[in-house]
Amino acid sequence: MIGGGQLARMTHQAAVALGQCLRVLSAGSDEPAAQVSADVVLGHHDDLNALRTVATGSNVVTFDHEQVPTEHLEALVAEGVNVQPPPSALVFAQDKLRMRRKLAELGVAIPAFAEVTWAGDVTKFGEEHGWPVVVKAIRGGYDGRGVWMPADAEEAEATVQHQLDLGVPLMVEEKVELRRELSAMVGRSPFGQGAAWPVVETVQRDGQCAVVIAPAPSLDEDTAIDAERMALGLAAELGVVGSMAVELFETMDGRILVNELAMRPHNSGHWTMDGCRTSQFEQHLRAVLDYPLGDTSPLAPVTVMANILGAPEVPSMSMDERLHHLFARMPDAKVHLYGKGERKDRKIGHVNIIGGADGRSDNAAYVAEVREKAERAAHWMSHAEWTDGWDPHA
Repeated sequence: MIGGGQLARMTHQAAVALGQCLRVLSAGSDEPAAQVSADVVLGHHDDLNALRTVATGSNVVTFDHEQVPTEHLEALVAEGVNVQPPPSALVFAQDKLRMRRKLAELGVAIPAFAEVTWAGDVTKFGEEHGWPVVVKAIRGGYDGRGVWMPADAEEAEATVQHQLDLGVPLMVEEKVELRRELSAMVGRSPFGQGAAWPVVETVQRDGQCAVVIAPAPSLDEDTAIDAERMALGLAAELGVVGSMAVELFETMDGRILVNELAMRPHNSGHWTMDGCRTSQFEQHLRAVLDYPLGDTSPLAPVTVMANILGAPEVPSMSMDERLHHLFARMPDAKVHLYGKGERKDRKIGHVNIIGGADGRSDNAAYVAEVREKAERAAHWMSHAEWTDGWDPHA
């Protein structure tokens, strides 16, 4: 697996259960996956020689992130390496402009967009589609990075000119009036077998995923089925192998638009580790190794994942003690820690709370109760304080 982050770490956990060994290309020995894998190659994902080294003797090469240069992956394929998803598919997750153009060609509903070659392109787009607009780096942005929302032509000119001067290729999109954000996760094997998890709601804070509610509450059943079919169709059309997330916008009038693609395990699928018969990590391995895919059925009416995001200041209480108190209060909480140092807003883990079997996803009170519990647990793990004022020593 190229990349040593938390996605590789959790994929490694799934690999062990399948009797597999995950070799990791990691930028440092302290990265999450490098801490747990017995087979680590230290190197950078844009170094072709490092990629060749980690690929030697492998059954398949796959990814923790999409930042590997496409030309390097094509070189590996030419040398006989099994790269999954193949670079011909992965490029549509790497390059947002190519992705938008391909989706438009396929007739998939997307926000209006345009390439940016100079500041005037954004000004013209804003005049046609209204302000604010969304300016994106074509490659490399994630978790709100590489995204700007200029409110007018003056702000757009300053932002765009600065980024272009830095050599950052840009595109511009309309800012969609949202009801909420959704995600459709699917898996696809080289044989062409596909499987979909229920469409989930993702709650963003400061451009970063904070909470995932699975399945998305009060989502029209036909809309959910259409979104799953669309995601499976896209995976087939693009030749994806592995897990893929299709990030979606639900508009105020009920339309579903595709925002972005991720051809790997994804934050919106972490709930599957405890809330589904087959997790996204196991499914990704099944797919890239060309095993039959696993059952994606949920294990409860609702599962909520809350990211553990670093507090502004690291608490004096150790992470181990926080975990102790959480388990004492919430024995049903499923905690996944990534082995990362703590800093503000950094993803250092997540908590899954599985709702009781007697609930329903269309019961707002039930969903709110499960969500509150997940967010309370995650906040405790990051801040060492209970949002409801509970005193563990009382």
